[in-house]
Amino acid sequence: MKLGKFDKKKYVFKPYSEEYPKLFDKERTEILKVLPKRTKIEHVGSTSVPGLGGKGIIDIAIRISRPKLKKALRSLQKLGFEYHPDHPGNDRRWFMHKIINENGKERRVHVHLCLTKEFWDSFITFRDYLRKNKRTRNAYAKIKKEGAKKAKGDAEEYRRHKSIFLKKIAGRAREKLSNSNI
Repeated sequence: MKLGKFDKKKYVFKPYSEEYPKLFDKERTEILKVLPKRTKIEHVGSTSVPGLGGKGIIDIAIRISRPKLKKALRSLQKLGFEYHPDHPGNDRRWFMHKIINENGKERRVHVHLCLTKEFWDSFITFRDYLRKNKRTRNAYAKIKKEGAKKAKGDAEEYRRHKSIFLKKIAGRAREKLSNSNI
């Protein structure tokens, strides 16, 4: 996935901002204008976890059924989102992105059209686990900072650096969810 000169800035670490939930709410409002009102839309990723920090990308998970997928895709494209058919995981999630201007600065917004309950749950449980576990959140922030520094803009290197930690924490989050019978 090539996104031009903006790509070089993608793998940096920025501190958490109180603006992130406001940016999500603004995007969610726009999305609900083109998708059915009962659509499940959640703020996920680093910007959804107060105190975490990260790349500053607003990640949005949308739970969508396969029969409604193409219509949702077309609707989101009208809002400026670009579909990436070559993005990994298309059997469980379709990925879209756009770049918005926020106070004179470019900011990325990602949409993850979640096609399976398991993929949707993975986003939500991971986010909720980090929100409730400050020590784990701080450890993840450290890993993300190290990864951004080490990767020097290389997406694969950044993901590789975080992968073991992510798998371990995702496992804990799933275990906690299954033990709570939610």
